[in-house]
Amino acid sequence: MTPDAPQPPQVAAQRGPAEPGDTSRPALLLAEPDEKLAAKATAHFTAEGVTVITCHDGAEALLQAGAHRPGAVLLAAPLPVVSASAVTELIGRLHPVPVIVGAGPDGVEEATAALAVGALAFVARPYRIEEILPLLTARVPRGSDTAEPLKVGDIELDPAGFHVYVRGRSLQLPVREFTLLRYLMQHPNRVVSRVELTQALWGTDHLDSNTLTVHVRRIRHKLVDESGSCCTIDAIRGVGYRLECVADRTSATPGPS
Repeated sequence: MTPDAPQPPQVAAQRGPAEPGDTSRPALLLAEPDEKLAAKATAHFTAEGVTVITCHDGAEALLQAGAHRPGAVLLAAPLPVVSASAVTELIGRLHPVPVIVGAGPDGVEEATAALAVGALAFVARPYRIEEILPLLTARVPRGSDTAEPLKVGDIELDPAGFHVYVRGRSLQLPVREFTLLRYLMQHPNRVVSRVELTQALWGTDHLDSNTLTVHVRRIRHKLVDESGSCCTIDAIRGVGYRLECVADRTSATPGPS
């Protein structure tokens, strides 16, 4: 039931939008329509030292993501008003942060759609906190140069603004594809092993082997087929991947994928 006057979301600490690198920003935005489930999950996260903002539908999740710039977002599926997949896609465009989708049997289709547009992971709902906590820390390590703009071939990447340009034209990438491309751009013309990539980007050595392959394939398609970039990501069988650029790739005859 909708109250006469909207109530503010539960926020552990009221504060304005955080600047990049601000470690005091809310760590997690939880969009959960079941208030009892939301309260239980919030209590467990808080006990683990995770600051939580809670809201109860997709429209409110988008508002709070813009207002508070959380470090990660956990969306229930199904999610009322605006679906989890639509929220995931819009967050990826407007306020890129990792999105996790929690679903039971009735939310599998919506969660799958969210994964297709850039969600980081699909977890069980009701939530198992021990399953989610590692995902909140599985991010690209922050080094002294991670906020510096990168340029490799005709690709320009701005980590601070979360922008990618190919030949001056904007290229939209979900969070995980963005961080993967950034890592490869930090190591151009070098073979980066699959183990190194999964450890750096997912924080684990035990990743479904197809997950990395799919992400690389999507980036390669967007760079070469959609944007006509002179750069591509070459797969080195049994080893890993290498970002390489050639000056006249657009004039070359396309080879097999």
